[in-house]
Amino acid sequence: MRKQKVIVFLPAYNEEKSIAPVIECVPRNIHENVDVEILVIDDGSTDGTVRVAKAAGADHIVSMPRNGGLGAAVREGLAQSFRLGADISVMIDADNEYPAVEIPNLLEPIFAGEADYTMGSRFLGTIKGMKLHRRLGNYCFTLLQSLLLRRWIYDGQSGMRAFSRQAMEHAEIIHDYNYAQVITLNLVRKGFRVKEVPITYQVRTEGQSFIKFRKYMSSVLPAIFKEMTRQVRKPAIKRDAHVLPLFRENKKCS
Repeated sequence: MRKQKVIVFLPAYNEEKSIAPVIECVPRNIHENVDVEILVIDDGSTDGTVRVAKAAGADHIVSMPRNGGLGAAVREGLAQSFRLGADISVMIDADNEYPAVEIPNLLEPIFAGEADYTMGSRFLGTIKGMKLHRRLGNYCFTLLQSLLLRRWIYDGQSGMRAFSRQAMEHAEIIHDYNYAQVITLNLVRKGFRVKEVPITYQVRTEGQSFIKFRKYMSSVLPAIFKEMTRQVRKPAIKRDAHVLPLFRENKKCS
């Protein structure tokens, strides 16, 4: 059986204090027929993010010439994962809020042929410690996504997601500031199957979120409107492209 390549990419902006534990906790031996590589998208960091990432074991590092925003960094991460030959790409934040050891759970529905795009859901898992204003904001934007897509979504702002090769090829992020809402709207409208997987949320202990409420409202809402009013082309999706027999029985983290 041909081995499949999974590339875990981390968008990172000034995360020298947090990125090493994330890289070190990415499971490398999840299945005998899966190779895992780590890609860091350095979004114009001015601290030691690149140096720390190299020391922690990142396989690939791509540095953006300037800080372009999370949406731009995720767009680059998907493009670079595709260019590097990834069968599946996994995105995880570099701030250690999301559990890298749970990446196999995110991959499972894709390897089982049940999904093309998965999202780690804190609201199906645990959200202990999430600040009230962030929780309320998440509820509101997730509800908006659910109404627009006419299907229930529990955690539309998750920073932990996995993409099949076709999903990473066809995903369009039309705004540099953020990606969370528009990429799901885009992929579901194109016919890709999405599934949410419960994950464990852990409050970040270093650095601070780049998200600002006013900027988020003024940037993301217009992007949502633009995404929902433009035409998209539905590709012919290969539903079983990444099926890996016995993944559930053989997966292991190390």
